[in-house]
Amino acid sequence: MKLGIAIPALNEEDNIESIIQRSLAARQYIQDHSSVTDVEVTVVSDGSTDRTVELASRYKDLIRLIVFSENQGYGAAIKEAWMESDAELLGFLDADGTCDPKFFAPLCNQLLDKKTDVVLGCRLNTESEMPLLRRVGNSIFAFLLSIFASSRVRDTASGMRVVRRSSLTHLFPLPNGLHFTPAMSARAMMSDAIQISELDMPYHERVGESKLHVIRDGLRFLRVIVETGFLYRPSRPLNVAGAVLTLVSTVLMLPPVVYYLQHRAVLEWMIYRFLVSHLLGTAACLCFCASYILSQMIEIALAEEIGKRKESWVERFFHSRWFWVMNAALTGIGGSLVLGSLLQLLETGSTYEHWSRFIVMTFCLGIVTILLITRCIEYVLGLVRERVLYWQQLRKP
Repeated sequence: MKLGIAIPALNEEDNIESIIQRSLAARQYIQDHSSVTDVEVTVVSDGSTDRTVELASRYKDLIRLIVFSENQGYGAAIKEAWMESDAELLGFLDADGTCDPKFFAPLCNQLLDKKTDVVLGCRLNTESEMPLLRRVGNSIFAFLLSIFASSRVRDTASGMRVVRRSSLTHLFPLPNGLHFTPAMSARAMMSDAIQISELDMPYHERVGESKLHVIRDGLRFLRVIVETGFLYRPSRPLNVAGAVLTLVSTVLMLPPVVYYLQHRAVLEWMIYRFLVSHLLGTAACLCFCASYILSQMIEIALAEEIGKRKESWVERFFHSRWFWVMNAALTGIGGSLVLGSLLQLLETGSTYEHWSRFIVMTFCLGIVTILLITRCIEYVLGLVRERVLYWQQLRKP
């Protein structure tokens, strides 16, 4: 079994010879302490303008050297090295000397023993020299991913990991920049077709200036995590948003409801609470319905990656009799509140019903409209699903 190690390098003249020498020296150690029988080292100069290429060229007989004339990005360098290799296991580590190439041995062992697809070296441990700011950032990214994903890793942006070549079809496409690593972690954590694990590793502070810009790259990391989360599990944040909006709307309406029950009257100042609660309640319903529809769409588009998941309470509601009970109840409540006003309008040509009844009526009937439209969309998606499954069956050998 062959392991291909990619070393992306951008202006690393102070470190490149050291990391090449250490990687070559680690070859035998990796073979002696894992199932790997061959190790290939590939250095990719990502548009370096210093002596990186010159120094790396001294080892051309022992390594593969790829030179980008212009900077294409950290992720682009790793992907190019992987595409040029025929190894079954693909790894990478940074050229800054922070990681020990010998650690590929335990990473490969865990990948094979636990039958996972991605294994990353976790830098968040007592032996790590990672700066505090980056520790905090990684913890935040890990927490955000846990909102979307069922599994969890602590070091989502680790720069040393091993991947099975056979899993690339489920991991790609991945970005070209430094957010290549959190994007891979996010996709592996959220795809049911990929298994990811991590292993604590020693980590040393780099020599020289880091290429990572905390704010710029931190925002990129955040964006890719959120994008991947909405790609695989949009229902979770939307359901949370819907629950929060429902809670706020309910809290706003409690005082008017309590006052009405006690005095059988609605005061003029309460109109603001009625209107804002109407808006928030409608937004909450839209969040729940969007969650349901998007889940159906993703099950169709990403069936191979996510499989058949357990129904959420929103999906169970749409498939139960309570869906029709709720629609009938809201229609009855909304209609009864303004029925007298309608009859009065037909008889006299005008009506003097209190505004509160009309706000509640429009809210009830608005929710019914949203629910029924959502059910119609779900029906159409069911037809689309049947068609997609039919074509998939035809294409199978």
